[in-house]
Amino acid sequence: MTDAARWTCVCHRDDIVPNTGVAARVGAAQVAVFRVVAPDGTEDGIFAIDNFDVRSQANVLSRGLIGELTTEQGPVLVVASPIYKNHLCLKTGRCLEDEAWSVQPWAVRCGDDGTIMVRSS
Repeated sequence: MTDAARWTCVCHRDDIVPNTGVAARVGAAQVAVFRVVAPDGTEDGIFAIDNFDVRSQANVLSRGLIGELTTEQGPVLVVASPIYKNHLCLKTGRCLEDEAWSVQPWAVRCGDDGTIMVRSS
């Protein structure tokens, strides 16, 4: 399979309300795709992690609240699971409360035309 064939178009950047997420199917997986925008309106980035919340055993992470937590390593962009409120790093998928609840991050890119693509593994 070529690298180009591994990228799935999921939506347009403007289809995601700033500081929220959407669920998308990439192959057989559900992926949560988030659009983060700073208070001054500048784009902070597009992130993708598994949509499946390991702790609650439900596909709900795309509905979580986005925020920033200060850790010993500095500020971390997170999504709070809508069920148990555990915090997952948007960049790495690591759960800040218990690493056993961590999820897989996905490679994501946004084209010049605003198309968001997620890379399957």
